[in-house]
Amino acid sequence: MSPHQPAPSPTDRLADLRAELARLNLTGFVVPRADQHQGEYVPPSAQRLGWLTGFTGSAGSAVVLRDKAAIFVDGRYTLQVLAEVNTQLFTPLHLVEQPPHRWAGEVLSKGDRLGFDPWLHTHDQVQSLTAACERAGATLVPCPDNPVDAVWAGRPPAPATPISAHPERFAGRSAAAKRGDIAAELARERLDAAVLSAPESLAWLLNIRADDVAYTPLPLGFAVIYADASVDLFVQPDRIDDTVTAPWGDAVRVAEPAAFEATLRLLGRGGKRVRLDSSSAPFQVWETLRAAGARVEPGSDPCALPRACKNAVEMAGTRAAHLRDGAAMVRFLAWLDRTTRSGTVSEMEAADALEGFRRTGEHFRGLSFPTISGAGANGAIVHYHSTAKTNRPLAAGELYLVDSGAQYLDGTTDITRTILVGDAPPDEARRRFTLVLKGHIALARAVFPMGTTGSQLDILARRPLWSAGLDYDHGTGHGVGSFLSVHEGPQRISKVGNSVALKPGMILSNEPGYYKTGAYGIRIENLVMVEPRPAPAGAERDLLEFETLTLVPIDRALVAEDLLDRDERDWLNAYHARVRDAIVPQLTEAAERDWLEQATATL
Repeated sequence: MSPHQPAPSPTDRLADLRAELARLNLTGFVVPRADQHQGEYVPPSAQRLGWLTGFTGSAGSAVVLRDKAAIFVDGRYTLQVLAEVNTQLFTPLHLVEQPPHRWAGEVLSKGDRLGFDPWLHTHDQVQSLTAACERAGATLVPCPDNPVDAVWAGRPPAPATPISAHPERFAGRSAAAKRGDIAAELARERLDAAVLSAPESLAWLLNIRADDVAYTPLPLGFAVIYADASVDLFVQPDRIDDTVTAPWGDAVRVAEPAAFEATLRLLGRGGKRVRLDSSSAPFQVWETLRAAGARVEPGSDPCALPRACKNAVEMAGTRAAHLRDGAAMVRFLAWLDRTTRSGTVSEMEAADALEGFRRTGEHFRGLSFPTISGAGANGAIVHYHSTAKTNRPLAAGELYLVDSGAQYLDGTTDITRTILVGDAPPDEARRRFTLVLKGHIALARAVFPMGTTGSQLDILARRPLWSAGLDYDHGTGHGVGSFLSVHEGPQRISKVGNSVALKPGMILSNEPGYYKTGAYGIRIENLVMVEPRPAPAGAERDLLEFETLTLVPIDRALVAEDLLDRDERDWLNAYHARVRDAIVPQLTEAAERDWLEQATATL
């Protein structure tokens, strides 16, 4: 597209796609948010859903038919989708309550042909779409060439940033040791190989990092690890220099991405038993292996669980990262208090200031996600992103929600604080803030037996809100990587069922919230790490608990003390004393130390 030619409107883009579908004899096409790796952040070249619809959220999908189209988002984006997408073109629907396959099954007719890109959907997703089409008498059609790409003029090139080594002093273990562990697991299960499609697994297994996507230091690519501990890595070889590959020797072979499917076919010809994560690997990988004769063994990514259970070096690293991050947050909050009392500051100015405080920290490598900086009603949009159009000042008497995090070489952070601007909190907001706080404290104080899943703990955070007839439409906790993805499984705390038991070394968020549309949003988020708890006399099971990693005050001005019981008040006072003791030595300015002393005063 010429730089002087105006970009096509959403109406034109939709019309162009429908014309391409007609040329391909397709009734419709599924456009997911995902790329080949099903990651939260996708490179500009893979942002097909955003290009077509204008939606910028991190999860969603669209289905385009000849005479209708729908966009599907979860509860985090119900307000955002209305602000970003032309609802005359795309009908907004709930991703969980009415997912794409269910809607497609209801609107398709006998003989219709629904297209999909087999690299952008998992085997499980394709199974659901296939069943829906069969019920309607329609056919699901794989498209080797994505029709969105055919009409996307000026589509950015795929990323190819340099791949660097992640030093063992941060990773804690060598790539050779990790490869040996995974190979031993494959051998125990009598598997010949496993296909790795998650970039987090490539990065963790080989101790490498890159900048192929925003906010997460990932190298996009695929790999196959074999039972002899060797690995075939599929990325452009010119992205890796000798300083990275030399320690690998002949154990890790680097090949062009185009060679990936040929390697899959070789596995098939040998009749190899191959582990594949059917919930995250591309359907095309599954089909290539199956068609070639491989014995595909569905199962979890073998790197996922050991990646989630941080080693001793990673645990120490995340504590150090949170100490620096806590100091940056305290400096920001002290600055924010002074600025809003003497003048005005906007959402975007506040977000920029916070990033500036973080940038001075050792090992800082960037933000871990776009800062959510929402004042007043904007705070009620769960994944709000302030723009020049929506940017507003932090007004006295309103709540300000800031959800932010950073990537450090030794750890990844994520914290949300809800702040009262001024001195007169609305009574309703104050009491609901305290209900959220009670849930946060209940989860932070949880003691649970080995084998417990996050889904079993979720009710602890929701119970105070439920008792008042309130709730929030997002998970309570997500897993967090070590200088990897800020949202990373397999562990989570959520209403949604999860069979992964919590284990020592796992890092999760603790983030209950409440959101009143058009008024305010509340969220209190700390990161926590699972650790063993000494068992009392007579205990019959090993116990676990959470270590709170985040070290930042919770706004005492929003706490309705009459709603807290003695144990909750004691927890908050102890937490604030710990924050004060840890952060005061990190501050150089007397004004910041004085602010922290006041912010952590005993209730």
